[in-house]
Amino acid sequence: MILITGASGHLSSLVAARARAAGLSFLTASRSAAADRPMDFDQPETLNFSGISTLFLLSAGYAEDDVVIRRHGAVLEAARRQGVAHVIYTSLLAASDHLGFALAHRWTERAIRDTGLAWTILRNGLYAELIGALAAPRGKRITAPFGTQPISAVARADLADAAMVVLGDPASHRGCVYELSGTSSFSIPDLAARLGVAYEPASLREERERLSALSLLPFQPAMLLSISSATMAGFLSTRASDLAQLVARPRDALEVACEAARQTG
Repeated sequence: MILITGASGHLSSLVAARARAAGLSFLTASRSAAADRPMDFDQPETLNFSGISTLFLLSAGYAEDDVVIRRHGAVLEAARRQGVAHVIYTSLLAASDHLGFALAHRWTERAIRDTGLAWTILRNGLYAELIGALAAPRGKRITAPFGTQPISAVARADLADAAMVVLGDPASHRGCVYELSGTSSFSIPDLAARLGVAYEPASLREERERLSALSLLPFQPAMLLSISSATMAGFLSTRASDLAQLVARPRDALEVACEAARQTG
């Protein structure tokens, strides 16, 4: 039996839909009462992995690093103690180590290896949908400060397809680390050109001031700015993608980003 965590999230929902269509035996877990197994990673007593052989662990990264590490540590300890055999973890692309939320992912990868369980690491690139939403035009201009360097973003649907390949036969992917960036890169000027708008990026200081005026959690402005600064410095582009090994026809990430930008703007 497979357990898919984070069942109310975008990626987990896609994975669960594909697993259902493929006829896989699985359960979902989240804080939602609608999940097959309601679980709260902040309450270890709710972590029920009985009868689960494969755990698809979607990162619970929407928090400060110490909170994420505590959550993942509790999940892995409960999974080990309750007889889970294989953990599949959605981590972060190696090329993304300069991002402000990379540390908890690397800690979790190490902790998974230390459990002694079988494991597979899916190092996901930044979602093309996220980049499109962050760079959505305001009027006829994109002002998000991303510079001109390319980004190897990837469509969520491709990541769900890749996850399904692994879930279909976890044993054959034991001990594998997959770098799942997009198979082609695009820049924000590329995005602006396809949308037919101007690209007039603000400074990081101006963007920080804009974000600080929004209703965000305290850690979010720095997290979002790390995406901007890492992109400006050229650290979010890579040619080391394993996506084509798992997905026969990866989607056009630039078009996916454009669609997200259109919906957000």
